[in-house]
Amino acid sequence: MNWAFLPNAITLARIGLVPPLWWLLYREQFAPALVVALVAGLSDALDGGLAKRYGWQSRLGGLLDPIADKLLLAACFVGLWSAGALPDWLLLLVLGRDLVIVAGAVAWNVLIGPLEAQPTLLSKFTTAVQIILVLLVMAKLAFAIEPGVAATGLIWLAAALTAISGLDYVVRWSCKARIAKRKDRP
Repeated sequence: MNWAFLPNAITLARIGLVPPLWWLLYREQFAPALVVALVAGLSDALDGGLAKRYGWQSRLGGLLDPIADKLLLAACFVGLWSAGALPDWLLLLVLGRDLVIVAGAVAWNVLIGPLEAQPTLLSKFTTAVQIILVLLVMAKLAFAIEPGVAATGLIWLAAALTAISGLDYVVRWSCKARIAKRKDRP
């Protein structure tokens, strides 16, 4: 039997965790939400590991994986914001950056052609900091711990990285679009 579909199936299951994760956060069920978030994170590592180890990478998987990550992070940020655990401006910054990235990807596909997703090192680091932040805040709420300065520092670090990486995407892909358009001209 060909198991090459497995990484994409795991990614789709991860996307299926978005509504329950958001619902748990909205209902302020932080310990179960933390478990769901950790399961989602483990599934992300599993699908990526399987795809790389067995050569099961696909264009679909390359598109679904970052979508799953963005949806899960958005659910975490919205859920934690609704619980009063994250500031309004951070939610707007994170969601705004993701909206700009998605709009840029759609524009690229329409105006230039199929997009090959290429997250930058800065973007990966930004996502890692955002994940650490939401896990720390969920743990704080679930177990009544006080991360204090660590959470405040992570909020500001996540905000700075989110803004810088968003700007980096706009500049980087704008330059690539100009080059691609020049190549199309006779």
